[in-house]
Amino acid sequence: MKPSSLQRLLNRFAHHNPVRLLLFGYGLYILIAWLLLCLPISWEAEAISPLDNLFIATSAVSTTGLVTVNTPEAYSFFGELVIMSAFQVGGLGYMTLGSFVLIASKNSLSYLRQRIGNAVFSLPQGFSLKEFIQHTVIFTLLVEVAGIISLYICFKSANVDNPFWAATFHSISAFCTAGFSIFPNSLEDFRNNFGINLIISILSILGAIGFLVASDIWQGLTKRNRRTTLTTRIILWVTAWFIVVGFLLLFLFDKSLQTLPLGEHLLAAWFQAMTALTTVGFNTHPIGTLSAIGIFLTLILMIVGASPSGTGGGLKSTSVFAALAVMWSSLRGHNSISIFGRKIPQERLFTAFSAWVFYIIAFLFGCSLLFIFQNQAFEDIIFEAASALGTVGLSRGITSDLTALGKLAVIILMYIGRVGPLSFGIALFYQKSTVEITKGEEDVAL
Repeated sequence: MKPSSLQRLLNRFAHHNPVRLLLFGYGLYILIAWLLLCLPISWEAEAISPLDNLFIATSAVSTTGLVTVNTPEAYSFFGELVIMSAFQVGGLGYMTLGSFVLIASKNSLSYLRQRIGNAVFSLPQGFSLKEFIQHTVIFTLLVEVAGIISLYICFKSANVDNPFWAATFHSISAFCTAGFSIFPNSLEDFRNNFGINLIISILSILGAIGFLVASDIWQGLTKRNRRTTLTTRIILWVTAWFIVVGFLLLFLFDKSLQTLPLGEHLLAAWFQAMTALTTVGFNTHPIGTLSAIGIFLTLILMIVGASPSGTGGGLKSTSVFAALAVMWSSLRGHNSISIFGRKIPQERLFTAFSAWVFYIIAFLFGCSLLFIFQNQAFEDIIFEAASALGTVGLSRGITSDLTALGKLAVIILMYIGRVGPLSFGIALFYQKSTVEITKGEEDVAL
């Protein structure tokens, strides 16, 4: 069967610039979620404005979690189901589910889907896209089901109404690092519940470190003498160190957390460091009460963010690590950049610094818009912009007070954050290039 004219056009377009199809794909997801949320069946009682529905739809698909209306009070069960479906497909990535179905039925992917898949996941050389998509969907299903069972037990013990729905919604939200909650104050009522804190943390970290790590570790276990890739080692190293250091600094220096009993103090400090770095966006302690040092540390963790090929946002751990490696090599007078004894291709280092630059430009752009449209405190606007661009979802309480133009500015930031600031820039100024790997070098996902 000959391909249709539309298919040929899309193939040609994808060959030229597949990243632009990401903009279209996520935009289409947002449009569908927005239309569904605009239906009266999605509302709990009062009508919700189209702009607020657009804000929630963008926040869900981008797995951010910022809300201009209180989710459990504003939306019906159907509305919550739409929101959950939106951050599920947003967390898995554009075309992942469709590609999985095609692989299951045809055992192959079209050229178009391969091009888009490589753009979505930014896989280093040596990874099979088909196997990666299979591992992604299976891993997601296993982790989320385990999370639902575990959270159901905890929520039932805590006498939560409809514990199964609460467990399902929060398990998917945590793994997709979406931060949406059907509780009015996120997870603040469970600040001293060790089981819920532990389960949400595990789900969030597994989502944030990414499907690439899970696929890599699985292949390492099933294929003898196969070592984990450099990307996996960087992701695990950066994630562990940033969360632990962030936890210790918050525990030692944030004065608002020090007013809590020791057990709650430990849990709250850990959870806030974890939720910022993984960009999951839940909170067990009111963000608006954090001291200046707590806000500053949270801001840094939000900017660093999760890892490539995962459900989280932010600058990405590999880009941060690569830039730090360049700085360290420059200080030592080295011409080549090595990480864990492996040289990094020059093209990937350019990509890492481009990611930094595009992220800073997008962040400053978003801050400027919010300073123009809003009349909130300086630190509140900076925090809101960083949270939106990093698809984190934490807020110092100004989201519900955003003006119409302020909401549009945050919508733009969340959209850019989901696609990725660098990918957004590539979509506008794309020049086809390839990464050449020479002897002694190893590719890294960025």
